[in-house]
Amino acid sequence: MISRVQAGKELILERVFKAPKDLVFDAFSKADHLRHWWGPRGWDVTVCTVDFRPGGQWHYCMKCVDPNQGDFYGMESWGLAIYHEIEAPTRIVYTDHFSDAQARINETMPSTRITLTFEDVEGGTKIISHATYSSEEALKTVMDMGMLQGVTETWDRLAEHLESQQR
Repeated sequence: MISRVQAGKELILERVFKAPKDLVFDAFSKADHLRHWWGPRGWDVTVCTVDFRPGGQWHYCMKCVDPNQGDFYGMESWGLAIYHEIEAPTRIVYTDHFSDAQARINETMPSTRITLTFEDVEGGTKIISHATYSSEEALKTVMDMGMLQGVTETWDRLAEHLESQQR
């Protein structure tokens, strides 16, 4: 995965997945896919509802199920994404928020506006993620929480899921 920070408040990630664009797009837009790969290693998606349309929401809960992760074991992390633009199978724009089980946004945590693009490339599909934060401080907050490692592990799990879907 290639990552870089741009203008202090945008994190850009790129990675090629060995799968057709339609399958990769579906993996980001359907609960049946997301619950199998979303989140870092040792975390399972226990709640995943997707209303995939502009104005729709994706509400999810990741739970740490790995006892080797110390204080994180048993912890839940809730999120709420609100979709803004969808151009299947090439682009998804949404804002990702920390939330609670009732889908109430946690205003004390940074939100992220994410633009995902899906491009056909030799050998598969390239995803480019532009994650924009309200400030450099907001980006620093999530980076200090280990977000880059979490995204790397999440995308590794996505690669494994996509491979399993093509057998």
